[in-house]
Amino acid sequence: MAEKKVIRTIGVLTSGGDAPGMNAAIRAVVRTALGKGLKVRGIRKGYQGLLDEEIIDLTARDVSDTIQRGGTILQTARCEEMRTEEGQQKAAASWKKYGIDGLVVIGGDGSFAGAQKLANLGINTIGIPGTIDLDIACTEYTIGFDTAVNTAMEAIDKVRDTSTSHERCSIIEVMGRDAGWLALWCGIANGAERILLPEEHDFDEAAIIADIQECRKRGKKNYIIINAEGIGGSIELAKRIEAATGMETRATILGHMQRGGSPTCKDRVYASIMGAKAVDLLIEGKSNRVVGYKGGEYVDFDINEALNMQKQIPAYQYEIARELAL
Repeated sequence: MAEKKVIRTIGVLTSGGDAPGMNAAIRAVVRTALGKGLKVRGIRKGYQGLLDEEIIDLTARDVSDTIQRGGTILQTARCEEMRTEEGQQKAAASWKKYGIDGLVVIGGDGSFAGAQKLANLGINTIGIPGTIDLDIACTEYTIGFDTAVNTAMEAIDKVRDTSTSHERCSIIEVMGRDAGWLALWCGIANGAERILLPEEHDFDEAAIIADIQECRKRGKKNYIIINAEGIGGSIELAKRIEAATGMETRATILGHMQRGGSPTCKDRVYASIMGAKAVDLLIEGKSNRVVGYKGGEYVDFDINEALNMQKQIPAYQYEIARELAL
């Protein structure tokens, strides 16, 4: 049996798109590790910072007054060089130079793929799911989703107010990349008439136009369509709908406002527990793992297994959304 690796110094980085609650996770990593006698080094700007040696020591004071802040105090970036063997070897040289024994990576699937490569080179790595897209299959929760969906919901409520005043059709595009979770949740929470999801691949535009015309006959004063980023084309769709129905139609693309803002209580608490668990896993000698939340418990999965899992929009939830829109 292999001897358990002794962890003395932990590195932490945020990678890929930022998500509200990342600071809570960083704070938990730092304070949990320091409380157990370990050193913590923060890596700025994700994997790019590891390659460029933008590495700093972190103290408890460094993460004070950060839990309520959006974004990430360590900053983040995407790093194409980490996809290459040369880049991975350069990263390995950096962690060895700075004496980092274990690495906590906060991000999405792409970030976990990088952690997997580093684990293969000998550093113990633990991933924490941080993405507003909720598209990581091994977990029911990802850091930032709750804040992002509430931000979008509040914005859509405001759009509905003005849509009703002007008797408009409004198409609101939310983020999510190729996953429709934000769109689905907003569609239900905002009482949208239609939800367009990437998982559908195509949708019946003629049926939407017919439904808008029928709703107008019944005296309905607005028509809300939630469009997922993975479908896109909201501005062009608005023009086609207005031309076909005669109903004034406007497209609103919420964009990166969904990534910002102070994290909700849920994002702060879940991120804090996940950050602490990541440190505990490293101390136990574990590596190549991803922290997740399933069935009310904080669990961990092998990164390879996690990356191979598939996540689908529940058909029942989508059907309920359609029924409630009648």
